[in-house]
Amino acid sequence: MSKTSNINRVDGFAKVTGTATYSAEYKTAGITYACLVGSTIAKGRIKTIDTKKAEWAPGVLAVITHLNVDKPAGYEQPKQRNNLGQPLQIFKDDSVRYYDQPIALVIADTFERMQYAASLIKAEYLKEEHATELEKVKDKGRLPGGDRAKDYIRGVEDGYKNAEVVLEEEYTIPSEVHNPMELANIIAKWDGNKPVLYTKSQGVEGTRKSVGNVFGIPPEDVEVHSEYLGGAFGMGLHTWPYEIAALIGSKKIGKPVKLVLHREQMFTNVGFRPYTIQKIGLGATKDGKLTGLTHEATAMTSNYEDFTEATVNMSRFMYDCANVSTRYRIAELDTCTPIWMRGPGEATGSFALESSMDELAHKLDMDPIEFRKRNHAEKDQEQNKPWSSKYLLECYEAGMERVGWKNRKNKPGSVREGEWLVGYGMGTGTFGSYRNASTVKAKFLADGNLVLQCSVNDMGPGTATMMTAIGAEITGIPSENVVIEMGRSGLPKGPTQGGSATTSSVGSAVHDACNLLVSKAIELASENPTFKNIPITDLAFSNGTVSAKNSSKSVSLAALLTANKLEELSVENESKGSEEAKKYSIYSFSVHFVKVLVNPNLGKIRIAHVVSCADIGTVINQKTSAGQMYGGAVGGIGMGLMEALEIDHRFGRPINNNFADYHVPVNADIEKQEVFFVNKKDPVSNPMGTKGLGETALVGMAPAIANAVFNATGKRVRDLPITLDKILEPIVAFS
Repeated sequence: MSKTSNINRVDGFAKVTGTATYSAEYKTAGITYACLVGSTIAKGRIKTIDTKKAEWAPGVLAVITHLNVDKPAGYEQPKQRNNLGQPLQIFKDDSVRYYDQPIALVIADTFERMQYAASLIKAEYLKEEHATELEKVKDKGRLPGGDRAKDYIRGVEDGYKNAEVVLEEEYTIPSEVHNPMELANIIAKWDGNKPVLYTKSQGVEGTRKSVGNVFGIPPEDVEVHSEYLGGAFGMGLHTWPYEIAALIGSKKIGKPVKLVLHREQMFTNVGFRPYTIQKIGLGATKDGKLTGLTHEATAMTSNYEDFTEATVNMSRFMYDCANVSTRYRIAELDTCTPIWMRGPGEATGSFALESSMDELAHKLDMDPIEFRKRNHAEKDQEQNKPWSSKYLLECYEAGMERVGWKNRKNKPGSVREGEWLVGYGMGTGTFGSYRNASTVKAKFLADGNLVLQCSVNDMGPGTATMMTAIGAEITGIPSENVVIEMGRSGLPKGPTQGGSATTSSVGSAVHDACNLLVSKAIELASENPTFKNIPITDLAFSNGTVSAKNSSKSVSLAALLTANKLEELSVENESKGSEEAKKYSIYSFSVHFVKVLVNPNLGKIRIAHVVSCADIGTVINQKTSAGQMYGGAVGGIGMGLMEALEIDHRFGRPINNNFADYHVPVNADIEKQEVFFVNKKDPVSNPMGTKGLGETALVGMAPAIANAVFNATGKRVRDLPITLDKILEPIVAFS
C-alpha cells in the first residue's frame, strides 16, 4: 500500500438499512423453531426428566434429551479435553456440568408453541457439591499442556526479590461476558447426509471442521453460511452445544430448525473472559532500572475442557529486564468453558503488569512514562530477535501531548477542576501480529467490476472494506466497483477472524492475487494487435484499461475479454508468510492515555478524555482503523469500570444475566476520544507493511483507568471493575 485510504464501510449501507441478512434471518422453507431447556443445578446428574406434557403440547415435533437422542458418530470417539468440536457432547448422558447446561431441546411448528412446551418440562436431580469460586480452588491450579503455557525463566528465577526496590501485589479480573447485539443463533438443516448451517461463526472453515468431527463426516461435506455477524468479540470462535443440538434436532425431524438463544443464555452457554487472579513481583534499582519481573496467573477453566490464554506472555518481552519468570495455571470450575474475548490474555495480563509498573514508578517517585522509557526493550528478549518495527516511543510522545500529560502531578490528588479530583493515567498494550495462510480469488468482469472471493468472515472490524481498499489501489478499479463475496463455504479458504490476523493474512492474499490478476491482464493485452511491437514492460493497467506508456494506445478490459471470448479474467492464489519474517519478532503496540474526574463526595468517576495511540504499521483505511481503536477503548472502559459476571455461589448461577444489571459503556460514559496512528510501514510483516489492530486497541486501557483513578484519589484498586464502593471511603479520608 502506497497510501492510506479513507473509504466508507462497504457493508455500512446494507447494515443500517436492514438489507444485510444475518444467519437467523434466512428464509427457509418448512422452518421449525427450537429452544434449549437448561439445568437448574450447577453439578450433578439428572435423576428424572418428565417430557410427556411437552411432547403432547400442540405443534410440538420433538423433545430431545439424553434418553432419546440419536448420538452423532463423533460421540463414539474418545473424548479429549481439547477435542476439536464440542467436548461437552450435549445430551450424551445424564451428567450436569454447569448451571443452565442444556438438558432438553424442544422443537415446534411455531415460536410460541415451542416456548410453551419448553415451560412444561420438569427435571429432578441428584445434586453434587459444585465449585464456581476461583478463590476457593486456586490452590488446585495445574499446568496446562502446550509449550506456550510452560513456566518461563530468563536469568535468575524470581530475581526481583534481590532488588533495591521491590513491589509485590495481587490483581484480579472477573469474568466478563461478550454480549454482542446479535444473539447466538443457528438455522440447521440437512441435505441428505450433509449438514447445512446458517450460524454465527467467526470461522467458516473452523466450523466445518468441528461439525464434521462431531458427526463423523468430512469437513468439505459441511456447508456453512455466516456472511454477516452482529458483533462477536470472541464468542464466535467456538462451536457451541446449541449448534450441535440444532443439527441433532434437524436430523431427527427431517426439517430445518431455527434456534436463537435468549439473552440470559448468552451469560451461561457461549463463554466469557475467564476469571483470573494474578501476582506480580517487580524489582528495580533506585534510579528506575528493572532488575527482576515475576508474573503468575491462575485462571478458571471448565470441568470438561481446558481453556488457556496468553495472560503472562506480555511480561516476557514488554520491558528490558534480565531476570523474568512467568507461571500460568488453570483451575477447574463448574461453569461453561470460557472463551477468548477481545484482547484475550494480553488484556488481562496488561492490567496486572501495567498497574504494577505504575505502582513501582510511584514508589520510586518517578513519572510512569519516564520509568517505561528507561526500561524500553530494544529487542525481543524472549525470542532473542530484533523487532520488525517498533515505534512505541513515538506513541508515548504523541499521547502525552494530546492528553495534556504536562498537567499531571506525581502526588495523587494534587490537581482539581472545581469539586472534581483530576487524575492522569496510561497503559501500554501489545499483541502479536500474525499472518496465516489464506486464499483469495480475484476476477475482472466485463462490466468493469473487480470481484474478490474468500470464506473469511467480517464480524465488524471492516474486513470487506479492507479487502476493497487493497484491491482498489492495486488494480486502479474504483472502490465502488469492487465486489466482495465472503463468509461462506465454497469460496477460497480464509482464516478464522480473530487474533488481529485478518488484515495481514487475507489482505496479503488480496494483494498478491490482484497483482497476479493485473499481470494476467497485461499479458493478455500484450497479444492484442493494438500493442504490436510494444514491449510488455511498457504496458500498465489501471481502472479497467491497459495502456502503453508514452503512448495514447489503450484497450479496455471489456474489449480484451470480448476479443478473447472470455466472460471473466481470474486468478486464485494462496498467500502465506515468508521465511524472512521468521527472523523477526512482529508485534503491534499501543498506548492508552486517560484523564479522569472523580467526585470525592460521591465516588463518581468520569472519563473526561481518552487518547489512544498505536503502532500498527501501514494503516489501510483510516475510518475503519479509527473505529477499531475507538471501540477497543470503549471495551476497555467497560473492563475497567463496569463489567463483571456476578455469581450466586450458593447455586452456581449468575445473578446479573441481563442488560439491566450487567453494565456496559454507553455514549454518555465517554466524553472525548482521540485516536492517533504512527502509520509507518513495517518492512517485514507482509506486502502492505501492516500489523494487527483489533486486539491491541483494547489491551492496556483498563490499567490506564486504574492508574488515572489512583493519580486522582490515592486509592489503588487491584480488583476490577473500579466501582464507587472501592474508592469512596478512601477518598473521603484522603480529602
